[in-house]
Amino acid sequence: MAQIPILSGIYTNEAPDFRPAYPRNLTPTATNQGISNGYLRPAPGLVGIGSGPGTPRGGIVWEGRAYRVMGSKLCEQSSTGAITALADVGLGGYASLDYGFDALAIASGGSLYYWDTSTLTEVTDADAGNVLDVVWIAGYYVFTDGVNVITTELTDRTSINPLRYGSSEFDPDPVVGVDELRNELHVFNRHSIEPFQNVGGNGFPFQRIEGAAVPRGPVGTHTFCKYLETFAFLGSGRNEAPGVYLMVPGDTQRISTPGIEATLQEYTEAELAAAIVECRVQQATSVLYIHLTDQTLCFDSAMTKVVGEPVWYTLTTSIVDRGQYRARDFLWAYDKWTAADPTGTAICRLDETISTHYGAVNGWQFDTLALYNEGNGALIHDLELVASTGVVNVNARPVVWHSYSAEGMPFSQERATSAGVRGSRGKRICWRSQGRIDNWRMLRFRGTSDAHIAMARLEARFEALND
Repeated sequence: MAQIPILSGIYTNEAPDFRPAYPRNLTPTATNQGISNGYLRPAPGLVGIGSGPGTPRGGIVWEGRAYRVMGSKLCEQSSTGAITALADVGLGGYASLDYGFDALAIASGGSLYYWDTSTLTEVTDADAGNVLDVVWIAGYYVFTDGVNVITTELTDRTSINPLRYGSSEFDPDPVVGVDELRNELHVFNRHSIEPFQNVGGNGFPFQRIEGAAVPRGPVGTHTFCKYLETFAFLGSGRNEAPGVYLMVPGDTQRISTPGIEATLQEYTEAELAAAIVECRVQQATSVLYIHLTDQTLCFDSAMTKVVGEPVWYTLTTSIVDRGQYRARDFLWAYDKWTAADPTGTAICRLDETISTHYGAVNGWQFDTLALYNEGNGALIHDLELVASTGVVNVNARPVVWHSYSAEGMPFSQERATSAGVRGSRGKRICWRSQGRIDNWRMLRFRGTSDAHIAMARLEARFEALND
């Protein structure tokens, strides 16, 4: 029997090109169970627990409470998922939220608001301009209007002095956002990132750190986030195609693969600028999420460290192909992960024991690398997907579908085999008499959340032919 890797695969397209095939709704996991060094487990299911007054536009945990902007309302989410609308912060695109010692700042619809647990205050100072993004650092609320970097007064967070405006002049590109890391202000521009340190004084209180600017920047206001003690971002430098990067001192480290970058190039600049980038840290790994209109791309730092190359997978809400992933704005609050549905008004919690989405069946898929016998033919007598089975819904009778391609495209008609009913812990998932390989063959496997199984290994029984 030969073991076939399942953590990543390959396919061909009309370019022609060999393109990586990333697992969909399956999470690569680096655990040696004695069967293999790693396995694919189902991505967490989504369980609806509440609903808000509108489309989710951002969230944050402040003083142990979960807050979300939904529609035009600032809302508080309870431990059960119930949503209470607190105040009106206007409509607009995705909102930015950050907090200081005594107030939560919300940049929404071009305006800046503060919530102090009981009262909402809008900044009406005309010098504020059109607020795109906000961050709290060293006692200041710092925000940008796309051109200037603006700070509030230390003694009055609603007051802005135009003599204390700052600017990012490493590159004449527009400012898209601001953030803080290790008490240093970072100004994010379309093609650059410029760090500043707090020096006080009567003018702009932050001074650029010479030699620390980065010659690449995010494509949009919400396409960067703190990740692995630095920043990760979706963007590029001047005259470069988009990619995914980690910021390192004075430079960047690419974490996107050629396959991920080819996927990103399927979207327009405007579509990428509207993406949302966030991370979720748990169980000794940190996962970066890039939420696009029809799928979410995920980068796993722990698996990357284990295998020595970038590990990516995708999340969708769909039986087959792409579909917008219905979880965004992850918040760890009340001892669980919750998220919001970008396609509606629902609030959900993440549940590792299922893989359905809001009670509906969802799909998964993975491909393998090409099987190749040095140009000689081969017979495939059997395929066996070694998996942990038996954890399914009471009434489900799940199957796993297998198809193959002798040229990389198109794929054959699917063949289904049972994945076992509930309690069938010893079920073996096998396909017999898989025919002859004349040159090479690519394999594909898919199932649904009815087949809630963890897959450790794919084995094939070959007979080599010396044609």
